[in-house]
Amino acid sequence: MNALTQELVELLSLEKLEENIFRGISRNLVGKRVFGGQVLGQALRAASYTTDRPAHSLHAYFLFGGDVNAPIIYEVDRIRDGKSFVSRQVRAIQHGRTIFMCMVSFAHQEEGLNYQISEPEYPPAESLKNEAELIKQMIEFIPENVRASFTRDRHVEIRPINPQNPFQPQPEAPSYAHYIRTHDRIAAEVDQISLHQAIAAFYSDFTLMTTALRPHGLSYISPSLQCASIDHAMYFHKPFRADEWMLYDMDATQSASSRGLNFGRMWQNGELVCSTTQEGLIRLREIETQ
Repeated sequence: MNALTQELVELLSLEKLEENIFRGISRNLVGKRVFGGQVLGQALRAASYTTDRPAHSLHAYFLFGGDVNAPIIYEVDRIRDGKSFVSRQVRAIQHGRTIFMCMVSFAHQEEGLNYQISEPEYPPAESLKNEAELIKQMIEFIPENVRASFTRDRHVEIRPINPQNPFQPQPEAPSYAHYIRTHDRIAAEVDQISLHQAIAAFYSDFTLMTTALRPHGLSYISPSLQCASIDHAMYFHKPFRADEWMLYDMDATQSASSRGLNFGRMWQNGELVCSTTQEGLIRLREIETQ
């Protein structure tokens, strides 16, 4: 596998310490705090290790920012093992306190009523520039002190459909979309449904919260803004592969009380395979002037 894909697989493959207790490594992916998608993916993977069924829903709360220099312990509570559904609660612990909690529900695929909304019409992924190419075009806008971190390679490939220069944001409609996949095919020896779901959880957190910022002409790096994920929900509707292009279509319905509410839908081969919801903190703060 590509080195970045291998690192992502390792990031989402936890060490079992004892029954129902796992340890995950941390990586500096977005700055001083642990990337929310990393905790989402690792927590989902920890829960998945305790059942043989695929997840169908995840509901999570981010409680404290994570330390990128320390591992994270995941404690799984086996709430229920039923004939139709399996329920797990996961606590992510770092430095002796719970930084994240989620509930995950698992169920086998079964035949039943089938309906979905229509997939939006966008240009195909192959016709779009990837994020790395777009960043090169805006290099002159990137401050020198953050240029190295801003231009480093992501662990997934992203091809934006309606890109925005975060250093010169303008008021826009509260919608955003991109195609996303791993850089390389997942190796056969680790090719498991739980890994593909964990990778989708990992990249479900990219840009989702920032959708609510677009009408205000703000971006996640605006100096007047304090932003953080508060909660995150994810629904897995149908099987998919995280190493093939998925269209991630996002929109926001409201910003109020210093919070923004965002929704996302992941499409693959014409099928709606995942849905996401996230509320994020988008608090304006005063900037000290010299």
